[in-house]
Amino acid sequence: MTVSVGPRIKALREAGGLSLRDLAERTGVSAPMLSQVERGETSPTLQVAGRIAGGLDLSLSQLLRLDEGDSVHVVRAADTKPTRRRDGHTTEVLTPALPGQRAELSRHVLDAGAATGSTDDPPLHEPGAREIAYVEAGTIRLCIDGVEHTLSAGDTVTFDADLPHHFENPGPGEATFLAVVAAGLRRS
Repeated sequence: MTVSVGPRIKALREAGGLSLRDLAERTGVSAPMLSQVERGETSPTLQVAGRIAGGLDLSLSQLLRLDEGDSVHVVRAADTKPTRRRDGHTTEVLTPALPGQRAELSRHVLDAGAATGSTDDPPLHEPGAREIAYVEAGTIRLCIDGVEHTLSAGDTVTFDADLPHHFENPGPGEATFLAVVAAGLRRS
């Protein structure tokens, strides 16, 4: 089996805001060699691929996508993870739990007056994580790092999920939103 990792390395490097020189410093692999690998002019040895994976904060399996199996995963409505309900907040994770998966989609239902947490809660997501939320129905208030943003049905917000944050439903009725959390490429 031949695995072409060049385009994946380039996409991951750019998504992480790294230059070739930055990745070279992190890995000990020269920038010209990294450039040749990204362009598909050469294939890295397993040792070099392992160093590149480490520089991108991935395992070798994640870089080579050996842990993904099939390229398409369908989650049927009957197979979604059970919902979690706490203090008027219901959460349902809609994506499968796959090794190396870097994003999760969830649906949240907030009763009037309910919240996903409080201002005293520490961030739940790893450094570099980003979150996108889409309000399906009702009104949601995003409280992030001491600032409030009011969102209505149809609104979308993107923010740094490693900051202290939570969502509130000021009411009067139920509010629902979808959230995608993408893990950061660089972990502290």
